Amino acid sequence: MNDAPRVLFIDDDEGLRRLAARILGRRGFAVETAGSGDEGIARARDGAFDLVAVDHYMPGRDGLSTLAEISAMPNPPPVVYVTGSEESRIAVAALKAGAVDYVVKSVGEDFFDLLASAFAQALDTVRLRRENALGEQRLRESHARLEAMLREVNHRVANSLQLVSAFVHLQANSLTDGAAKTALEDTQRRIAAIAQVHKRLYASVDVDTVEMAEYLAALVDELQHTWSTPASPRTILVSAEPVKLKTDQAVSVGIIVNELVSNACKYAYPAEAAGEIRVALRVPALGRFELRVEDDGCGLPADGAPKGTGLGSRLINAMASSLKSTVEYDTAPTGLTARLSASY
Repeated sequence: MNDAPRVLFIDDDEGLRRLAARILGRRGFAVETAGSGDEGIARARDGAFDLVAVDHYMPGRDGLSTLAEISAMPNPPPVVYVTGSEESRIAVAALKAGAVDYVVKSVGEDFFDLLASAFAQALDTVRLRRENALGEQRLRESHARLEAMLREVNHRVANSLQLVSAFVHLQANSLTDGAAKTALEDTQRRIAAIAQVHKRLYASVDVDTVEMAEYLAALVDELQHTWSTPASPRTILVSAEPVKLKTDQAVSVGIIVNELVSNACKYAYPAEAAGEIRVALRVPALGRFELRVEDDGCGLPADGAPKGTGLGSRLINAMASSLKSTVEYDTAPTGLTARLSASY
């Protein structure tokens, strides 16, 4: 009997209370009773009941008022509402006030059969709610642990890339061969473009996507410091609409921007002249983004062949392919515009 669900039966009818305790006890419930709403509230506060049954019509404090007081308790037990009235409005009012079920009072053991069935269903409902709440809590805890682990991974990756970038920088500084030095410096910038993504992921609440406006602003700021000198000033402007891309997409876009902006800084303008490069990211439709990098320089060579080693062009094509897109170039009498449109 120790495992029997503890039920508090609140009713002003003493005979019905004794009958409920006896019959429901035979059905596996440990029943305690209270003769008024105030007594029932006091008993509910003091005892750890699995379930409460409340009668509607009681002198003094009625069932709805009693139900409201019990429902306001910390971790209240489920309440089955009992009434002799067949008016649906009372049942609806009780359910709205927090009752898990209601039973219409009648003469005979049919009433107790219905009551026992309502008790069993209420206990099952509470058990399922608790199991669901526990499952959701465990999922939240698991998700939080995974997010923490992923942030730590991104932090370590960012640090590792920073370390690799420093090694490449040291190696570049030790070289006297101009072409090799330039190649390593280009590699360093590519590493920095990827590292910026992981820095963003580490610092962000969202560890799955990258806010592109902030990312591009930071990336362009680094490129500005790299390429703009007093002898060859380069102004790099960025305009980006709010959009979040997945990590791999953000990396691809970052490398494309790095290559296009670097090419424009190196080849679009004469070495001793000022020049402006504009980076724009737009969201023309839900699920799609458009990247544009443009300058006012000399445009593409007549034969369309890339300047330099051509590695930058191959990287651009590879990254665009990973986005299931291509980069298209528009050349005017002056200037060059590179466009890419892709889904996210």
